[in-house]
Amino acid sequence: MKRVMANNLTSIAKQLRKNSTDAENLLWMRLQRKQVEGLKFRRQEPIGNYIVDFVCFECKVVVEVDGGQHVDDKDRDRHRDERLGVDGFKVLRFWNHEVLQNIDAVLEVIRDNCVNHPPLTPPIKGGE
Repeated sequence: MKRVMANNLTSIAKQLRKNSTDAENLLWMRLQRKQVEGLKFRRQEPIGNYIVDFVCFECKVVVEVDGGQHVDDKDRDRHRDERLGVDGFKVLRFWNHEVLQNIDAVLEVIRDNCVNHPPLTPPIKGGE
C-alpha cells in the first residue's frame, strides 16, 4: 500500500515539475546547481505524504512558493508545516509576488536559514 502511494507521489511530482509556475521557475534557476552556498536543492520532492516545492536535505530546509489558493488553505498549510517540522524540517514560505519582485531578498532568507542551521548530528564527545 505504501509503495503504491510513493509511486503515485513520484508521478505527481514529475507532473508538477513540468507545470511549474513562473515564480517556481525563477527560484529554481537560482537554487539549482548548488548556487546557494554550495547546497543541493531538489524541486517538487516527495517527503512523507507531501510534495514540497524545494528542499535542501543537508540543512533540512523546505521552501514553498505559494499562490493565491493558499489564502484559503492556511489551516492545511499549517498542519503540513507542523508535520514536516516533526520530521526535522524548517519550512520557509514565500508568495509568488515576493519571488517575482524581490528574488534577491528571498534568496537571502533561504541562505540565512541554511547557513545558520544546527549540525544534523551532534559532535562526538571526547573526540578530537
